[in-house]
Amino acid sequence: MAAGLVFVSSGAVLVLEILGIRLLAPYVGLTLETTTTIIGTVLAGIAAGAAVGGRAADRLDERRLLAVLLASGGVLAMLTVPLVRGLGDALRGGGDAAAFMVTLVALFPPAAALSAVTPTVARMQLRDLGETGSVVGRLSAWATAGGLVGTFATGFVIVPLVPTDIAVIAVGGVLVALGVAAGAAPAYVAGALALAALTLAAGAPCDAETDYHCARVVEDPGRPSGRTLVLEDVPHSYVDLEDPRYLEFDYTRWIGAAIDDLDGGPLDALFLGGGGFTLPRFLAATRPGSRSRVLEVDGDLVALARERLGLRTGPALAVRVGDARVTLRDEPAASADLIVGDAFGNRAVPWHLTTAEFVAEIRRVLRPGGLYALNVIDYDPFGLVRAEAATLLEAFDELALVTQPDPGGNFVFLASDGALPAVEGARVLDRAEVERLADGADPLRDDDAPADQLLTPRA
Repeated sequence: MAAGLVFVSSGAVLVLEILGIRLLAPYVGLTLETTTTIIGTVLAGIAAGAAVGGRAADRLDERRLLAVLLASGGVLAMLTVPLVRGLGDALRGGGDAAAFMVTLVALFPPAAALSAVTPTVARMQLRDLGETGSVVGRLSAWATAGGLVGTFATGFVIVPLVPTDIAVIAVGGVLVALGVAAGAAPAYVAGALALAALTLAAGAPCDAETDYHCARVVEDPGRPSGRTLVLEDVPHSYVDLEDPRYLEFDYTRWIGAAIDDLDGGPLDALFLGGGGFTLPRFLAATRPGSRSRVLEVDGDLVALARERLGLRTGPALAVRVGDARVTLRDEPAASADLIVGDAFGNRAVPWHLTTAEFVAEIRRVLRPGGLYALNVIDYDPFGLVRAEAATLLEAFDELALVTQPDPGGNFVFLASDGALPAVEGARVLDRAEVERLADGADPLRDDDAPADQLLTPRA
């Protein structure tokens, strides 16, 4: 009984921590900093709960305390969903500070309450000072085992199979049931049922919860056939269901203009990141006979694009699900006339898709004279753009950077060993200007690629 209680309570903390990251992502984004903030705040709750719980167990009736901690931890766990959604809407886009505030209010309390279970159970088990080490060590081992099972179960089973709010309700319900069975007041059950009803009635902010994203498809009121794919809190793609030639976002127009200016007819193209599949559809419409291959890590996102964004796959537009760094290795050498890098983890290009080693793989797959177009988001002082410029300058003979007249937001690198295509209607920096921009910046390499830290978010 003692081992089972600490196993379940400690496992529940880790489940809530991982699910909390997914709960917060639609409101504060998903970056290394926000994830670190959530993990750190939950760890603080674990430490506080262990300290306060041990002191309380020495002063109060342990059995009654244990029942209250389990039931309260369950109710507090179930309260995380309405708290995150209410505070998240109020603090949307607040970045690291907002992530800390929401985590402190929503996740710190259940982590503290549930982490107080282990010292309370230890106090109940200690009847002989000669066995103190054995008792504390055994319970600590079971608590750690619960955390491990909670972590792996969440990542490999719960997140892929169960919506986040349902998973939180289930965890909270189990804890409340244990607490009431241990002697807590039945009123906890009524509170838990009310919170479950409130959570289900509020609904989720996502059309689809994939393994990687909270994804929504938003209709454009000004264009009946227009759809915007929103991942977490960021618009990632715009698709016109009736006109694949229509490009709404600036960076897609820049890449589209570059594609239009390339010599020849049909192209063999490789796209790193699918999203709404805007550019592969554009290429199929503007260069009939072209063949596109898309490397997309999120299989559920591909399914959403088929269902809601008009994606049709086949020999001319094939999709391979997997991480682009890994799947790119299987692409034949000199097999692509065009490679488009448009993979994002929220606002930043995943760091392992920015490095010199990855660019070497791009060079291997790209045909002589082929074009590599890379989309990057950054703002003044442009640390990520400068570092990526330094990386690409080492690898390509020709390099240009396309941006707004007033830089900030999307940047598109155009890299090749041949002549670069022209892009009208945008500011284009030639190689000499890119070299000046990159002056003093270190190229990104696998052992030193702090993409999240270099990225400057919008002020």
